Amino acid sequence: MEKWYFMNSGKCRGSYNMAMDEALLTFHSEGQIPPVIRFYEWAEPTLSIGYFQTAARDINLEAVQAQGIDFVRRPTGGRAVLHEHELTYSVIVSEEHPDMPKNVTEAYRVISAGILSGFHELGMEAYFSVPESKEQLDDLKKPKSAVCFDAPSWYELVVEGKKVAGSAQTRQKGVILQHGAILLDVDIDKLLSVFKFESDEQKAIMRDKLVQKAVAINDLTDAHITAAQATEAFRR
Repeated sequence: MEKWYFMNSGKCRGSYNMAMDEALLTFHSEGQIPPVIRFYEWAEPTLSIGYFQTAARDINLEAVQAQGIDFVRRPTGGRAVLHEHELTYSVIVSEEHPDMPKNVTEAYRVISAGILSGFHELGMEAYFSVPESKEQLDDLKKPKSAVCFDAPSWYELVVEGKKVAGSAQTRQKGVILQHGAILLDVDIDKLLSVFKFESDEQKAIMRDKLVQKAVAINDLTDAHITAAQATEAFRR
């Protein structure tokens, strides 16, 4: 049977979480460790921005500082995420693994299938997002906002038509790193406070869009799902 490492890092600083993902990628590229599935949380609210994102353009850094929110840049792409009431996962695996497609989108599908099964384990009727309309495909190529959860991408997880988990991927040193945020709860007003908007009207439009497009696990169930319960479900 193939050997993988399973890690549950618990609550850590944002800089530690990002550094650990990068270190595991390097160790795996050097053959020091097998593939890894890791879960972690955040010791304090942390805003992470994508590798290619422009912080000065997109982020209200004064609001981030005033609220004591930590701030990091991810090694993966994608848009900004406010990590607070969530469980985060990462998968580190060689591009040469026999079950890993060479195509990036198909690799998302394979890895995200495990996350999909985790939602089913929690009793939720989750399914893959597959953008179909021209407008949806255009949004993926040229996102209209800096906010991650305003729209699902290929093979991200959706429940009742709303995005419940967002993922990002990078490939370095012959290794795939995919990590993502699984929302347990979400504070939309706090999330919006850390972004720049041209007007209050634009901010209100984004708020309405997030209410329609994003949802947290505990908004979907009467039972309060803890990070520990979610970790066990997704580990299985």
